[in-house]
This record gives sequence, structure tokens and C-alpha cells, in this order.
Amino acid sequence: MAEDNSLLEARIAARAKVSVEAVREVFEAQGIPLASPPARPRPLRIHRLRLAGERTGTIAPGHFDTPLQFSDGLTALVASNLRGKSSVLELVTWCLRGTPRERSGALHWLSEVDLDATIAGKAMGFRLNLENEEITSAVVLAGPDIEALASVRAPDIGREIVPLFRASGSDSYAEQIQALMMDWMDLHPLVSMFKGTSTQTHGWPSYFGAVYLPAGRSQALMGDHLMSGLPGRLLQVFLDLPAAAVLTKVKTSGELMATARKRRETAAQAAVQVRTDERSRIQFDLEQAQDHLEQLSTGTPDGESLTELATRAVRLASSVADSQESWEKVMQAHRRARAQRQRDAKILNDVSESATARRLFHGLDPKACPRCDQEIAADRRQQEREMHSCAVCSRPVEGDDEKPEEVAAEARERLDASTAAEQATKEALEEAEGDLVRLSDELHSAQDELRRADAAAQVPARASAREKVLRLEGALSAFPKLPPVPDDPAEAMAIKILRAGAKELEKDHENAAEKLFSDLNDQIADLARKFGIVGLESVEIDRAGHLDVTSDGGRVRSFSAQSPGERVRLRIAVIVALLRVGAIHQVSTHPGLLLIDSPKAEEIQDLDIRSLLKELRTLAKANHLQVVITTADFDLAHEVLPDDSIIKAPEGHPLW
Repeated sequence: MAEDNSLLEARIAARAKVSVEAVREVFEAQGIPLASPPARPRPLRIHRLRLAGERTGTIAPGHFDTPLQFSDGLTALVASNLRGKSSVLELVTWCLRGTPRERSGALHWLSEVDLDATIAGKAMGFRLNLENEEITSAVVLAGPDIEALASVRAPDIGREIVPLFRASGSDSYAEQIQALMMDWMDLHPLVSMFKGTSTQTHGWPSYFGAVYLPAGRSQALMGDHLMSGLPGRLLQVFLDLPAAAVLTKVKTSGELMATARKRRETAAQAAVQVRTDERSRIQFDLEQAQDHLEQLSTGTPDGESLTELATRAVRLASSVADSQESWEKVMQAHRRARAQRQRDAKILNDVSESATARRLFHGLDPKACPRCDQEIAADRRQQEREMHSCAVCSRPVEGDDEKPEEVAAEARERLDASTAAEQATKEALEEAEGDLVRLSDELHSAQDELRRADAAAQVPARASAREKVLRLEGALSAFPKLPPVPDDPAEAMAIKILRAGAKELEKDHENAAEKLFSDLNDQIADLARKFGIVGLESVEIDRAGHLDVTSDGGRVRSFSAQSPGERVRLRIAVIVALLRVGAIHQVSTHPGLLLIDSPKAEEIQDLDIRSLLKELRTLAKANHLQVVITTADFDLAHEVLPDDSIIKAPEGHPLW
């Protein structure tokens, strides 16, 4: 065995490309033994069941104390319907399993339940005290033999009857009986993944499902449930495939560790993304807050209030408007004075050169007609200069030019006057421009002061903005970028080693199962035909507990597609085949106890049930199999079985 163990370690190390020491460390850390010695024999036999209590109602009321003795082969519990047959199986189940599979309505009559059984060669007595269908106290006794336990309900050191455990209630009894049976039957918990995040452990109650067969309507080949691949795993255990429980634990541990690693990586990546998104949001808010703070002025008011500054600015704006208006009037006056000076200069030039012009000059320079007061048009003045016709009456101007010097002198005086007027308006214009510039500067200054004062009035807003910037800067510093998810080399190596171990153990399973399952298929097919499945040609069962049946000229149907009666017969065939194959290959297999409730009720015709029971009786003796069945058919029981294999009640009376 040590050599096989070393070989397995080396194979796992070679597959995982690690050292043998690393393999040992990982398996030790997970609490998984690499050694897988053959299972000890696990025969289970029941010998005597005693039921005591007080029956109420109309059928046989009063105190009862009923012993039931089971034969080594096939035992039939015979009574009319609803007279306690099924409850006997449930009470045996309660004693051996820790809890009944179903609670019948008659359990409330019971006050004491005693079961004597042999477990893996050890005589044990199960003593239950009941009240209102619950255990009030219980003890499991161990004795030198079954005979010594008869009629004993308490430890007796002088007779070598000792307690294995005591229980004060139903829960305590269930917990302790499961631990006791797993130990004595040399069984290991079946571990499976649960929702990908944890493990689920299946103990003795799951194994007991291969002892107390389910009803025909169930689709499970072995056991009570299809979940977690239990039928196949029970099959592997009872065939004693190498390290069946170890393989399950290795697979589960590896998958659980890999799943946990993947979940951590996913969670870490999600956290990094969340942190990145949060930093981006804070960074965006910070930039917005910084921009808002920069937009606020830093100026402060100087002496005057915001209202006074606004009033002065309005007053200066009004003064600037008035000054602008005055400047425009002076500008117009200056333009008129300049135009007059230009005309006077022209006239002086004209009168100096033309006698006609001097003649017209005496008529002065009327601006409008003296009669109608209409302004003299420019074209008339042009005509006067060019055609020497009066601009007022249009008549030709003629006459002597007797005093040219006087006319020129007068024209010169007019030019001097208009020149002086132009100069005066120019000076007035410059003064108006100066006032306008001064007032405009004062207005601009007042507006600047007003803006600074308005910015100073926003000091609370600026302080709030600065506080927001600082807060966001602090938040950003409190959310640093997350570092990359660190890898755990030890965890990665452990996962690799466990996966390599699962593959090596799986290969061992396949090699061991090849011959075992070939023989198992032949035995199941042979037994199923003997049990009355007409037309069956062959069966194919795999390590997952899937059974395909070929019949009627090559038609293949799964176990779940069979009729309820065919399922019952196939389940029995599988159990007997396990015992046969175990004997051939010298491996510990099924405990060798079968509890079957009313097989005739599962659509099995009378001829078939007779054939089934006859074969079961023969097979039980030949294969060290103990079978307990229930039936309401009195004739059937006596026709097939001897009296010592029948526990019956008078027709219409209770079995206990």
C-alpha cells in the first residue's frame, strides 16, 4: 500500500510538474489522504424489533408489546393495508439511519422501540424511548453477541453490555447515530460543490438510500436523490473503486479553490473599475470647481459701499452723456465756423480778382430771400459766381468798379472775424474733448471699483468654492489607484496539484471500473430477466449511475423511462449484482440489507411478483443478502416463503 501511495504521489507530481513534497503539502493542507486502503467489510443485519406502547382507537386498543424476529434471508411482513407494515420499515430506518424517511400516523402510540442488529460484525442494541413521536432518551448498546442483548434496555457491565452513546432527544440521536454508522461501516462523507461557493456533505442518510429502496416512481437508480450525482457516487463506493470518496473530495476541493480564486479576481477587477470610475468622477468635479474658483475675482471694496459706488457710476455715466452731447454741439459750431471762414477766404480772393464779385459783395451775403425768407440754394450761389447773376433775383450784375480797395478791405475784415470765430470754437471743442475724456476716465475707474466691490461681495461664494476644491482634492487623495491584483503562487500551485490529482485518480477509477462494470452489466441483465423483465437484451451502467436498458430488438431506453415496476426490479438487480461482483472481485460492497415496501403495488403482476420473490429468496441465501419486504397478499407470502420467513398479523388486525 505504501508503494502504491508513493506511486500515486509521483504520478501527480509528474502531471503537475512539481515536487512530490509539494504534492504532500497540498493534500495535507486540504486534509485529504493520498492513501486509499480497501474498505473493511460492512455487512448489516437486523435480528429483532420490539415495539411497545398504548394503542388508541377502535382496532385492538390498549397496551401492546410486540417482538418481531427477522430471518437471515427474505422476510415478508404480511398484514392488511394500513395495519403497520410500512411503519415497521420506518422504525427500523429510524433506529439505523437516525431519522425515519416518512412518519406514519401510528408512531404516536409508541413509547419504546428496541432494535437488535449486527453492524460490521458487532452486535448492537438500539433503545429508543418515545413520547409524541419524538425521542425523549436513547442509548445504543454493544454486547458480545445478539443473544446477550435480548430483553436488555440498559448497560450491564457484568454481561459486557456497554453504551456506545446516549442521546437526550431526536436531534442528538440523529447526529450521533450518523457518526457511529459512518465509522462502523467504514464510509467517508460524500462532498460536493454547493452553488459554486461552498461544499455540501452527504453522510449516512444518503448511503442508507441504497438500503431502503425508494418507491418505483422515483427516477434515482440508487439512493433517494439525483442531486450532486449521488447515485453514481454510491455505486462507486459500493464497488470499492479506488479512493472513490477521495476522488470526490479532491475534485470538490480543487473546484472550490479555483472558483474562490476566480471570484476574488473578478471582485478585485470590479473594485478596480469602481475605483477608477470614482476617481474619474471626483477628478471631473475637481476641475469644474477649480474653473469656478478662477472665475471669481479677488478684488475688495475701498471705502465706499457697493450702493455708493453704483450711484457714483450712474452719475458719472450721466455726466459723460451730457459731456458727449456738449462736445457734439461745439463740434457742429466749430464746423460751421470753419465753413464760414473758408467762404470768407474765397470771397476775399474773388473780390480781389473780379469787379463783378466786388459788385455783388456790396449786396452783402444774404442767406435767404428778404421777402419770402427762403434759403438761397447753393446752385444759385454757384451761378452767381460763374454767370454774374444775382443769387436772389437772378438778374445780371453790372456796374462800375469804382472802389475796389474798400471792397477788398471789407472782405478782409470779414475773413478776420470768421477766422477768429473758428479759433474760438476750436478752443471750445478742445475744452469739451478734455472734459469728455476726464469724465470717461472717471467713469471707467468707477466701473472698475464697482466690479472689484462686486467681487468682494462674492467672498462667501469664493470661500465655498475654495472649500469645495479642497474637499475634492482630499477625496481624490483618499481614493488612490488600486494596485494590480496580487497573484498567489501557492494557491495557483495547489489548484494545479489538485486538478492533477483528480485526473490521476480518475484514470485509476477508469482502469479499475473497466472489468468491474463489465461484470456488473452482465449480472444486472441476468438478474433483471430472472425478475420478469421480458425482452431485456442487455444493460449499460456507467460510473455516474446512469443505466440504459436495451430490449425488444435493440430499443434503448434510460432507467427513468422504465415503468415503476421495471424500476423496482432493476434496483433490486443492481444491489444483488453489486454483492455478486463484490464476491467475485473480493471487494467490500453493499451492506447486504434491503428494505422494500410493497413491491406488488408498483404495477407488478401476480405472476411477476411470485417470480421476483422466489428469485430473491434464492439469491438472498446465495449472496448473503437480507431482504425485508411488505405485502398485503397472505396467499402470496405462504406460497413463496416458509413460515419462519413470514411475520404476519391476522387479516384485518394490526401487525404490532
